[in-house]
Amino acid sequence: MKSIAIIYGSSTENTKRAAEKIAEKMADYTPTLVDIYDGDEQPFLAHDVLIMGVSTWGVQDLQDDWNDFYPKLEKLDLTGKTVAIFGMGDASIYPSSFVDAIGILYEIVKERGAMVVGQVSPEGYDFEYSRALVDDLFVGLPLDDDSEPELTDERIAAWVEQLKPYLQ
Repeated sequence: MKSIAIIYGSSTENTKRAAEKIAEKMADYTPTLVDIYDGDEQPFLAHDVLIMGVSTWGVQDLQDDWNDFYPKLEKLDLTGKTVAIFGMGDASIYPSSFVDAIGILYEIVKERGAMVVGQVSPEGYDFEYSRALVDDLFVGLPLDDDSEPELTDERIAAWVEQLKPYLQ
């Protein structure tokens, strides 16, 4: 079984709660929860599967802890790593930059050699633009606990099912 880290940054606890829910759904795979606040590169090197959780702040801004870690991320070799990204956003207040942080992390991990899995259809999401939309799919799981909290659990469950073949 592959070693899995769920690495998240959370300023308001929403991303942390989502990371914990994902970990619960993956309990059989015993993922390690890691707060990026610690700024440690070791989880990126020690695990086969990296599930990254990030929230978008304002327009195209990463959550502070991810923003602080970004220069280290730019130097990591992620060749051979499987990466899935989930992100928090608010489509009603920021419809033109909805979950852009997912797209920002996607771009850097692809550049660093990772295989990214866990694309999600934009069907059912109400937004204008997202940097996380590539080839008509979100490159990760968008969650909107501000406007659609009732959909979070269902979206997480479906996404984790989609990821399971990559966790073996």
